Amino acid sequence: MSRTSQRSTYRILAGIAIPVYRVVARISWRGTENFPASGGFVVAANHLTEIDPITVAYPVYKSGIMPRFLAKESLFRVPVLGWLLSHIGMVPVYRGTTRAKDSLAAAFAELNDGGAILVYPEGTVTRDPRMWPMRAHTGAARLSLQGQVPVVPLAHWGDQNVLYRDPQGKRTVNLFPPKKVRVLIGEPLEPRELMRPGKQPTDQPTAEDLKYATTVIMDRITDLVAELRGEEAPESRFDPRVRKESS
Repeated sequence: MSRTSQRSTYRILAGIAIPVYRVVARISWRGTENFPASGGFVVAANHLTEIDPITVAYPVYKSGIMPRFLAKESLFRVPVLGWLLSHIGMVPVYRGTTRAKDSLAAAFAELNDGGAILVYPEGTVTRDPRMWPMRAHTGAARLSLQGQVPVVPLAHWGDQNVLYRDPQGKRTVNLFPPKKVRVLIGEPLEPRELMRPGKQPTDQPTAEDLKYATTVIMDRITDLVAELRGEEAPESRFDPRVRKESS
């Protein structure tokens, strides 16, 4: 699929989702000029709450690009929802199975066709008590370095005021009045900017290469979040694995 394929299906879904979203959120964004005019690219965003896929996809969609998410494979087995996800080209993620490579193959195919893949590098809603971006997985970095496509960092802030989940997993819903949500889209990070010194584009990325690139991506996202919040980001990133091991 290309970045504009399934436009009619997206319009139908957007016509349902966006009006509902705008009842509870007043969204604004800056930086859509940073979406590449052609060719595939990855959008890497922070993850605050379960409703922010709409927050992230909205400015991409309004820029004329039909975004595709990497979504949990289990969602594709849900009646109706699974059909919709498949029909609009969402990419199933097979975590911890022998089919894990299938997810990457599907994502690379989308990028090769000039499409846009939306990724939450953190993998789940942030567990940081102050809601800063936490330690991330290397998926976005792998897509960029192996696919030789740019990563567009995106930050958002405000939708946690609609639906909030605390570190213990307790949810708080506050639908009215509509909450202010802001999105900031940063300049693209080209693959060469994600590479360790001395590495060549033809080199197969190692685990250390992917870790380095992921740090660069998350640093940029965190800087954008700090700009939106008007606060200074913490010096180190929250690591839920460390917290889990020490508890």
